[in-house]
Formats: sequence, C-alpha cells, structure tokens
Amino acid sequence: MADITVTEHLLLHQKRTPQATGQFTGLLYDLILSGKSIARRINKAGLLDILGGTGEVNVQGEDVQKMDTIANRIMIYRMERCGALCAMSSEEEADLIRVGPEFPRGDYILIFDPLDGSSNIDINVDVGTIFSILRRPAGEKGEVRIEDVLQPGYQQVGAGYILYGPSTMLVLSTGQGVHGFTLDPGVGEFLLSHPDMKIPEQGYIFSVNEGYSRYWDDAAKEAVNWFHTTESFDGKPYSARYVGALVADFHRTLLRGGIYMYPAEKRKPEGKLRLMCEANPLAFLAEQAGGKASDGKTRILDKLPNKLHARTPLFIGSKKDVEAVERIYAKYEKA
Repeated sequence: MADITVTEHLLLHQKRTPQATGQFTGLLYDLILSGKSIARRINKAGLLDILGGTGEVNVQGEDVQKMDTIANRIMIYRMERCGALCAMSSEEEADLIRVGPEFPRGDYILIFDPLDGSSNIDINVDVGTIFSILRRPAGEKGEVRIEDVLQPGYQQVGAGYILYGPSTMLVLSTGQGVHGFTLDPGVGEFLLSHPDMKIPEQGYIFSVNEGYSRYWDDAAKEAVNWFHTTESFDGKPYSARYVGALVADFHRTLLRGGIYMYPAEKRKPEGKLRLMCEANPLAFLAEQAGGKASDGKTRILDKLPNKLHARTPLFIGSKKDVEAVERIYAKYEKA
C-alpha cells in the first residue's frame, strides 16, 4: 500500500465528504500540527521538568498536570490562528473560547480534551488528545453564542483522537468511516495505517473501574456483573482490562471489541465523563465503526447538552455488548 497522508486521504474522499473543504482541511492540518508538538514534548517528558502536577485544580475539580497546561496552551495557540474556527471549548477552560477579531475566523467550532489521562504520563502509560468538530448553525453571525455550541453529537462533522503511546496515532472520522494514521517520525507525517476500522459486533473484554462499585446503583451493578458471569462469543469468560485513560481504553475497544463502562454514581448522578469533549467524539467514532454508545438508556449522540461541561454516564463499544447493558437498564426503568 502506498504511503497516504491524512490530507491526501481527505482529498481522495472529498467528493463523498461535503465538509472536507479547504477550510476544513486547513483545520485538520493545524490540529495535526498541534498533536505533533504535544507528542514531541511527551516523548521527552522524563528529561524535561514537565512531569507531575502544577498544584492547581481545573474547572472539573481535578488536579492539573504540567502537561495538561502545556497541551492546552499548544492547542489554543495553534487553533485560534488556523482561520477555520469561530470558537473553541477546552476541558481545561471554564468558559467558551471565542476567536478574537485579530485572527481570521471560519465557521467551525472545536471541542477538545487537550490531554486525556495526563496523570498517567508519570508512569509512562498511553495518553491522548480527543477532539470534536462542529459547524456553526447556518445564518448565525457576530459573536458566537453558547447556544451555537450546545449541539447534540449527531451534528458533529468530524471527530477523533491522537494517541500518544509506543507510536503516535491519529484516529479520525469525517462521517465516512473510521481511519487510523500512524506518525512516521522519519518523514514527520501521519500515514494511513488502519483503513476503515470496524468494532467487532461482540467482544471479549470489559473495561470499568470496579473500585467505585460501592457508589453504583443496582442497574450498574447488575450490568457489570453480567460481564463477570456471561461467556463471550468464543465461549470463554470476558476478560477485564482497565488502563484508566479513556482514550487508551477506547482505542483497545475499537481494535478488539468489547465494552468500556463508566456508570453514573450516587455522588455523581449525572456521570463523570464530559459529554461534548469526551463522550460525543468517541461515540461518533464508535458508530462510524459499527459499534454503539449509550448512557444506558439514551443514545449518546442524541443527548442535547445543557451546558458547556455537561457530563454523562458512558457505555461504549461492540453493539451486542452495549445492547446487553441497555436491556438491563430498561428492566429497572420498568420496575
């Protein structure tokens, strides 16, 4: 297979991808450049003073890691200058980031988690940047309103993540399937390595932090217990795997099938994961790859966010595995 870059791949599929305009391609170019800059710093994390926390707490109430701050600054600096965006939202920022009049502006909105799983850098475990691309509603002019941004996930025109691991990998969908690109350090380009990725209809791995089970309701407990007691498609028990970095756990699920679960908790009844910068982009990828994403009752991509940092429970992965969870939740709804 010839070496195909991300840009070449977009141009080849442009006729089938209406949003793959010059502006959209330019947005992805700067997004990829941001990822390369973040990857370069992560690769030197043990040699530079960028490990550990800053001592600050972000808008989510989480301890801020040094690389969180660095990745966030890289993303904002690069993307506000790309000329394709009118606004951004970062997991690390409380408010909407509007592109100022000093920069050229476009019609797109970027929602991102600059560095998911950042606390894992200290122990050399995979981390990643997750992103969601929306288009500003047609006809809207002037300063971007929060209502322009609070769109359901099915309106995304693109989504993906950059995984920083043994290799740096971009996984991307613009609504025409899911494709993976691996960074070749020799040429400095992301090259197509995983065309048309598909999630198996049923997997053999479940991923959940069972340390929080004391906070789950009965439906969540039964759903997780189902995977303890049920055989997978090969007649063997399901295996438990949990990295503790959403992007890493999802990447394994995308490749091998199974399910990732983050139920609501009694102390966090709305869920913990961010709907717009985490659940929506991964749900978009899951569905494009033939999988499914749900909060146990509702399709993730149908949920309308009521605020910028809205949260949600998440069950995502192989279609049959997610549907098994939904059947259990439906039983409790009827009770």
